[in-house]
Amino acid sequence: MDLFASSAKKRHVGQPLAERMRPRSLDELVGQHHLVGPGRILSNLAPGRALPSLILWGPPGSGKTTLARLLGEALKAELTALSAVDAGVKDVREAVAKAGERRDQFGARTLLFIDEIHRFSKTQQDALLPHVEAGTVTLIGATTENPSFGVVAALMSRTRVVRLEPLSDPELSALAQRAVHDHERGLGALDVTLDAEVAGQLVAAAAGDARRLYSVLEVAADLARRAAGNAPGAAITAEHIAEAAQGRNLLYDKAGDEHYGVVSVFIKSMRGSDPDAAVYWMTRMIEAGEDPRFVLRRMVIFAAEDVGNADPQALGVAVAALQAVELVGLPEGVLPMTQAVTYLALAPKSNAALTAYAAARKLVTERGTLPVPARYRPGATALDRSMGHGKGYKYPHDFAGHYVPEDYLPDDIAGEKIYQPAASGFEVELGERLAAIEARKRAR
Repeated sequence: MDLFASSAKKRHVGQPLAERMRPRSLDELVGQHHLVGPGRILSNLAPGRALPSLILWGPPGSGKTTLARLLGEALKAELTALSAVDAGVKDVREAVAKAGERRDQFGARTLLFIDEIHRFSKTQQDALLPHVEAGTVTLIGATTENPSFGVVAALMSRTRVVRLEPLSDPELSALAQRAVHDHERGLGALDVTLDAEVAGQLVAAAAGDARRLYSVLEVAADLARRAAGNAPGAAITAEHIAEAAQGRNLLYDKAGDEHYGVVSVFIKSMRGSDPDAAVYWMTRMIEAGEDPRFVLRRMVIFAAEDVGNADPQALGVAVAALQAVELVGLPEGVLPMTQAVTYLALAPKSNAALTAYAAARKLVTERGTLPVPARYRPGATALDRSMGHGKGYKYPHDFAGHYVPEDYLPDDIAGEKIYQPAASGFEVELGERLAAIEARKRAR
């Protein structure tokens, strides 16, 4: 399958605006200056220049497919395109075989573009390895997800990953104005206008995605033209943009890089005691269709890991929010979620539970299964008692204050300090209690 069958010179009737407005050269490309700017990896390309195999990693509409096509044109190389959604090992082998023929017969280079390369199986990716390594093809892979998760290590080591950034608001605005005024490929024949304020609404609806920008603009321009009839200069209005956009598509892949990025900043916002950011990122996840139970599970973990005994109520608040959402569902469930996330963000912080478990695990791992001291074993039977089990055990409730100085760790590690209360919230009081207990132990 050739994703680039149509050329810039021959446009098919009914072709979408996004396809018609694809840049015809790297000079027309908007954005990605860190890749195509002066002195950058993809600048000053010319026929015969060496180009490493690349993985183009970026969000939808950032120009991955366009950039691949422009690289082929700049290098005067044959561009063969496959989609990982419907191509198999057989398609890869056929493409490589034809590339080998072109190289051997005509000395021609082949760029093999694979869209959504992260969807290729390990077997399919392994089939590419020898041909990329031998230079039979120069691989240009495109992915919206972190290639570290979807591309095998062997292929990653033979390619260079380049990150494409979402287009900025000024860059998207420039694309919109270019399309409105372009009579050859754009909307110039419709005689529509787009003022700065409405352009801002269009850019907001696009959310960094040039393809979506063009799709919304094309529909909005058609609405404006039909509303104006035969009158000249039909103005695209905010209402036209809203109707064409029909809500904003939030970039959030529940199994991909954007998913992990949003979850990470959500947790970091709570840890950093920023309730505004925490609610914002939580809302981003919910509005993008994330399962609220996933978000709530992160909050329950956070309550124990990052708040802990600095505020013992935090875990109860998080668990109560989880139970409330399971009871009432959405949309009402966003209220207990918001209540809980703001509470967690503003709670005093302590990671003592995390560090205490890590310290205990280190002792268990390094020292193995140390024996339980005989005095703490149950002396329930005559045999137990004959072995000294339970002998010398002091029952704390028989002593003043319901406490007697003892060390319950295995004898070989008696005195080890595992739990260290933080100087935050309620753990200050717990620290004082622990200090008093240790003082009584020392006095013993």
